[in-house]
Amino acid sequence: MRTNPVKQKLRRGEPTYGTWLSLGDLYATRVLARMGWDWLTLDIEHSAIDWSQAAMIFGAIADAGGVPLARVPEGNHHLIKRVLDAGAWGIVVPMVDTVEQARAAIAAAKYPPVGNRSVGGGMHSMNFGATAGDYYAKANDEILVVLQTESPAGVRNAEAIYSLPGCDAIFIGPNDLRAQMRSPDGKDPTPEEHEAAIQRVIEVGKKVGTPTGIHEMDAAGALKRAGQGMQFLAVGSDLRMMTVKSQELIAALRPAAGSKDVARY
Repeated sequence: MRTNPVKQKLRRGEPTYGTWLSLGDLYATRVLARMGWDWLTLDIEHSAIDWSQAAMIFGAIADAGGVPLARVPEGNHHLIKRVLDAGAWGIVVPMVDTVEQARAAIAAAKYPPVGNRSVGGGMHSMNFGATAGDYYAKANDEILVVLQTESPAGVRNAEAIYSLPGCDAIFIGPNDLRAQMRSPDGKDPTPEEHEAAIQRVIEVGKKVGTPTGIHEMDAAGALKRAGQGMQFLAVGSDLRMMTVKSQELIAALRPAAGSKDVARY
């Protein structure tokens, strides 16, 4: 059975770099899977992607030698079971604010006696190049569980959440964190307040020994965060790469016309 190199790098204290798959396009995924990213995360939370589409994408990444991950819409048993049985090598769980939410997500990703994941399927073992029996015996050690801190409540509960066995990494969604930090009158936090929350996550991660990460829009931002000690670093997305390059071309061809920004990730 193949081992998960991302889990190994995180345990060694090394940074890992990946990107978000928002388009759900098989051709684009196959191209990116051959470019040397440590991992590729299919965004099922915010993109219109169905189960058969997700299974093909996970398989394409694994067949190219990559690590397919899935951001689930929420951390419930049903959704986590489905993406792992469809062949994802790990999960990214949004909006984890409490220890109870974190425990439930971790348990759903682990077979008994560690967790409560249901036994079945065959795509999962195929993507690891293993028999079903080998997968059932070893999956708990190879599946990556990444929990997202995206709110003041998540930051307040950081130490208790990050200390849980089975929490492999923490990932900040900076836009959601900013939105969740808005005051009752709808005012965004200052950049300094936002950054202070990010630094608190990094601090707690280092204290308890759990890798942290964040979504950045370019290589410079990701490298800066790696220098601060973050290890699970997303850089843009397939959609953003296409958009930014298109904007550059349009700006060169029609300088007076300008361009429109349609992709934040």
